[in-house]
Amino acid sequence: MMLSYGKDAVVHGVSLTFQPGQVTALVGPNGSGKSTLLRSMARLHRVDSGQITLSEIEGGGVSNAGGGNDGGRIAGGKRAVSALTSREFAREVTLFSQSRPAPQGLTVSEVVAFGRHPYRHRFAGLSTADHQVINRAMAATGVDDMAGRSVSELSGGEVQRVWLAACLAQETGVVLLDEPTNHLDLRYQIEILDLVRGLADETGVAVGIVLHDLDQAARVADHLLLMSAGRIHAAGDPLDVLTEQNIRVVYDIRVEVSIEPGTNRIRIDPVGRHTARGRSAVRISS
Repeated sequence: MMLSYGKDAVVHGVSLTFQPGQVTALVGPNGSGKSTLLRSMARLHRVDSGQITLSEIEGGGVSNAGGGNDGGRIAGGKRAVSALTSREFAREVTLFSQSRPAPQGLTVSEVVAFGRHPYRHRFAGLSTADHQVINRAMAATGVDDMAGRSVSELSGGEVQRVWLAACLAQETGVVLLDEPTNHLDLRYQIEILDLVRGLADETGVAVGIVLHDLDQAARVADHLLLMSAGRIHAAGDPLDVLTEQNIRVVYDIRVEVSIEPGTNRIRIDPVGRHTARGRSAVRISS
C-alpha cells in the first residue's frame, strides 16, 4: 500500500494484517508513517495504491493488500472497506485518534453514547441494550463515577479516557488506537494497556495500536511493526524486532536491550552522551 500527502509519498509498499484476538503495535520515530497508516485503515486517509479489506468472519481482522474489487468482495472471502457505507464501516472498525476536542455542554455519558451511532435509527433514543453497553464502556475505562459531569470540566487525561469509552461503546471487531496513553499519568497508562490486552484476549477483537514508548509496545503487543521513513524496517515478535541493532538504525541512538528474569519482559535503556559519567548523589529525606 502507498499513502501520500500531496505529491510526497509517506508510506511505501506496506502490507500488514490485524488479526482477531491479537494486538499489533506500530512503533517508530516521528514522521515514520505509523499514524498515517492507521488512519488509512480507518478510511481517514486516501489510499494511493493497494486495498484495505475486512475478513468475512465475525470479529474478523483488517488488512491492506493489492488486488481488484468485485462488488466489494474480493478473492479469499474478504470485503473491500471502500465498498461499505459509513454506517456499515462504523459497525466494523473504530479509531481512537490522538486529538479529539472536549465537547461543550455535554456530560460524560452523553459523549460515550456517541459510540452507539452506527446502531441507532435517525430519531430513535437509546435502548436498554445501548445503556448497558455505555455503562460497561465507562466502567472499563474508569469514567463511570463521572458519568453526569460536564466533559468541559475534565482534565486532558480524563477526556482521553472518555473518548476511549466511546470507542469501546461502538462494539466493533477491529479497534484502532493512535497513541492512547498520551496525556495520561502512569496509573492510567498501565490501565489502558491492560484494557487493550483484555480486548484482544477476552473478546477476540483485532487491535492495532500506535505507541511511542517501546517498553509499552513490548508489554502489550503480540506482533510488532517497527517503521522507518514510511517503510517497515522489521516485523514480528517484539523480542525479535526490538533488538539493539534495529533500534540503533531506526532511531539513530545506541541502546542496551535486556530481558528481565522471570517476567521475560524487554527492558530498553537508551545510552546517552552522559550515561557513563560519574554523578554525585543527592539524597532527600524527611
